[in-house]
Amino acid sequence: MAPQGKTTLGLLELDEGLSADSSVLAPREGALSNPSTFGVSIITEMVEGAYADVVIRGDSSLETASIAAAQRLAARGASAIAGDCGFLIRHQAAIAAAVNVPVVTSSLLLVPALLRQLAPASKLAVITADSQHCSHDLFSLENPADKARVIVGGIEGGEYIRNTLARPFIRTDVNQIEREVGDCIARLRTDHPEIAALVFECTGFPVVTSAIRRTTGLPIYDITDLCRMTLSVVTSRTSA
Repeated sequence: MAPQGKTTLGLLELDEGLSADSSVLAPREGALSNPSTFGVSIITEMVEGAYADVVIRGDSSLETASIAAAQRLAARGASAIAGDCGFLIRHQAAIAAAVNVPVVTSSLLLVPALLRQLAPASKLAVITADSQHCSHDLFSLENPADKARVIVGGIEGGEYIRNTLARPFIRTDVNQIEREVGDCIARLRTDHPEIAALVFECTGFPVVTSAIRRTTGLPIYDITDLCRMTLSVVTSRTSA
């Protein structure tokens, strides 16, 4: 149950395949699941069957489980609800329709707005854990010219995604995440020097966002930025 009278972020958690006696790792600095990232309380509900590979490939059967988990969070007093994987955006509309609090399943919700912040000749890059499943239909863009301005790059094939897909989940070293994401961005910028901003799809990337902002000099948006904006305008709720 959320503390009464306090703003609370509810997280739709993936199933990491952990057993009941598995040790719980403390959230890293800057992570979505770390209360200090937002200065608010965090409550979680696992989406049944939401293993990383199932969510990434877009299994439609997860929609019912995602709605149920969101409703549990709302009943517990969540002021807003976020997803712990950017690919949950496929269920954004259904989840938002099922609860009476703001729902931000993914940083990809920012894509249409960010395009309009950039000059028409500039491009926006989406950096994802798996570009093979991060298609343009996830960006809510209808104009072909807008679609052409969004470049997708992924780190599939690397250590991070292998660890993420493992059951149980294996935590990847922060330096390794920074290397893989940084290398992906460098490749994209070589091919597309018009890139003027970045969106990190993966909720595991915020732990390196600040470092990569410094090295690239580019604006970078991730799920924690979207959550901060949402939390800044919601009022606290008390559970029923």
